[in-house]
Amino acid sequence: MYIMANKRNGTIYVGSTSDLPARAYQHRTGMIEGFTKDKGCTLLVWYEAHEDLDGARLRERQMKKWKRAWKIELIERDNPQWKDLYGTLFG
Repeated sequence: MYIMANKRNGTIYVGSTSDLPARAYQHRTGMIEGFTKDKGCTLLVWYEAHEDLDGARLRERQMKKWKRAWKIELIERDNPQWKDLYGTLFG
């Protein structure tokens, strides 16, 4: 489970994957055509691990129904400066 953004309080994208470092890299470099590339969502601003991909996908579907304010609150609880967390994926 992860959230990408283009800037603080900017456009956000909620997704899930079984390989977060690879998926975040794809978003960062624009390898994936679509919403995140068009909107410039290159910053990994929030993520959480799940036991399995089904659990992550369920959480993703739930979060996509959330109000924007709830997503922002979630990001700011753990990452108030909206720092790019990509580097934290590698220890």
